[in-house]
Amino acid sequence: MQQLSVQHLLGIKNITEEDIRLIFETADNFKEVINRPIKKVPSLRDITIANVFFENSTRTRLSFELAEKRLSADVINFSSSNSSVKKGETLLDTVNNILAMKVDMIVMRHSSPGAPHFLSRHIKANIVNAGDGTHEHPTQALLDAFSIRERLGDVGGKKVVIIGDILHSRVALSNIFALKKLGAEVMVCGPNTLLPRYITELGVKVELDVDKALKWCDVANVLRIQLERQQMKFFPSLREYSLYYGIDKARLQKVGKEIVVMHPGPINRGVELSSDVADAENAIILDQVENGVAVRMAVLYLLAGNKG
Repeated sequence: MQQLSVQHLLGIKNITEEDIRLIFETADNFKEVINRPIKKVPSLRDITIANVFFENSTRTRLSFELAEKRLSADVINFSSSNSSVKKGETLLDTVNNILAMKVDMIVMRHSSPGAPHFLSRHIKANIVNAGDGTHEHPTQALLDAFSIRERLGDVGGKKVVIIGDILHSRVALSNIFALKKLGAEVMVCGPNTLLPRYITELGVKVELDVDKALKWCDVANVLRIQLERQQMKFFPSLREYSLYYGIDKARLQKVGKEIVVMHPGPINRGVELSSDVADAENAIILDQVENGVAVRMAVLYLLAGNKG
């Protein structure tokens, strides 16, 4: 069996193009499995996985949990809101207590950038980063690129624009790394205040005019405005943001070609996307959700076979 070059999935920055292609090939097989009448395989029957979430999550946590159960793993769920973290326990102590129960793998979301990297230096279990602050969200980027490949045949050579709150988005950074490794051209588009200062050093184009960005691209990956991560106002109002950067049917019709529309969720309907765009034929938002389970199954399966 082919193996990943890493023992943990900490970020797209840490893996190779070959790793990504192996994850995609494995996800192809698992996508076929989850569309059967019996959706389970015994691949991780002897593995125990802990979902350790220090930040709220709905889609990512449910997607990982379903992926784990489809692989027949034993699953335990940890949420910091009702845990001893509230009593002052450290991250390392919390995780070591979980590992003492003979857990093999940790899927972790944390508000601090680098938290999974810190853990990987102190524990033996495999770690999957399910989002660390505004840093990375590797499985989201993998499922996004997998969905582009599924719809357009390949990622290489495609023009992908990431629109919206780039500054506060871990999805944007992981997507840039994944798309560049797979040979896509990448552009970011949003208000100047929501673009990181040194973003061009990642080899991406920058466009402030959303209409020009849509004319350029094959795929538009539209991000949510992350108000919960913003400590100050980066634009006058949501209404004004929607006026300049929101994508509706009229704006897409002016482009003169069909482009694939993506969104990592949750959608603020009427802000980033109008409902007629979010629910249109060329939007692959629900495909992304379905593919998320297959891609996460692939990541867990490959890491379980690579104990380092």
